[in-house]
Amino acid sequence: MKESNIIRRAEISDIDDINRLLYQVNNVHAEKRPDIFIKNQKKYNDEELKKIINDDNSPIFVYCQEGVKGYAFCVAENYTENNNIAPRKTLYIDDICVDEKYRGSHIGSKIYEYVYNYAKAHGFYNITLNVWQCNPQARKFYEKLGFLPYKTAMEQIIKDGE
Repeated sequence: MKESNIIRRAEISDIDDINRLLYQVNNVHAEKRPDIFIKNQKKYNDEELKKIINDDNSPIFVYCQEGVKGYAFCVAENYTENNNIAPRKTLYIDDICVDEKYRGSHIGSKIYEYVYNYAKAHGFYNITLNVWQCNPQARKFYEKLGFLPYKTAMEQIIKDGE
């Protein structure tokens, strides 16, 4: 039976497809920052994925079209017990990936629109994410969606103890 285009919460049966995409997104980063990312690895093992899929505070949304073609890993963050930060609920996008064969077909925008509507319906104040400086295509994509920088992470690499 042909599966129609749908965005939904990930299920355990999606793990193989999610793994394929996790390798793809990792390798994009490994090509640009091999000092940080290890090529042909993935961020989560299958047991970790099962726990995330079953955790309502860490929803994974998948775009399905005859299998998973993209995903968004999200994490609900609740800032209610901080001394200096105004109370709010934030939905953090830990990772968005679209299968490399389907990039440019607006799947990423559709996934984000779904995440945005989910956040709005669940009373989140904002949506946040991190983007690697070495990935200007991702930054441009997020800016087109309306994201603006709100803080900057910086580094100074020290080689050979210099």
